Amino acid sequence: MIRTAVRYAFIVIVATAAEAGAAEVPEPDGYRLENYRAPTPATLRGVKVIGTDEAEAIWRTHSASFVDVLPRAPRPKNLPEGTLWHDKPRTDIPGSIWLPDTGYGELAPSMAGYFSTGLEKATHGDHTGILVLYCLADCWMSWNAAKRALSLGYSNVAWYREGTDGWSAAGLPLEDATPEPRPGE
Repeated sequence: MIRTAVRYAFIVIVATAAEAGAAEVPEPDGYRLENYRAPTPATLRGVKVIGTDEAEAIWRTHSASFVDVLPRAPRPKNLPEGTLWHDKPRTDIPGSIWLPDTGYGELAPSMAGYFSTGLEKATHGDHTGILVLYCLADCWMSWNAAKRALSLGYSNVAWYREGTDGWSAAGLPLEDATPEPRPGE
């Protein structure tokens, strides 16, 4: 009971702080090109902004494709032979596809193609179904990715601003994530 009350209080505090900060952040005309971990706007023209309750409701009905765009550090190419490399673990909303590094403001042509192909895979080619993009709270990567999905012709894009931070704070299930292989991997 106390644990539930503490969790609820945490969610309210995080949501209130995010909304207060977002109210002061204007929506830029283009993509965000720097300082990706910073307060985000409360809006994204042409995209539906959703919170945790709505994201959960959509997820429970299996009526959308969920795409995580959180970046992932690549394995350094010049590691000496025998050096152990451990990727940083990532947990996602169950059923999501992880397309790391696709939320930057500018994408190399190979990464733009990777993003487009990944969205096609996630949506099974349906550009009219609900497409939910997310990463973490206060992360412009998902804002950029949602804007980019809209420009690729997806007509039912939802941006889940709170991402896995909000999902986890609500006590919702997460699963270990494996990213879709990036170009050259």
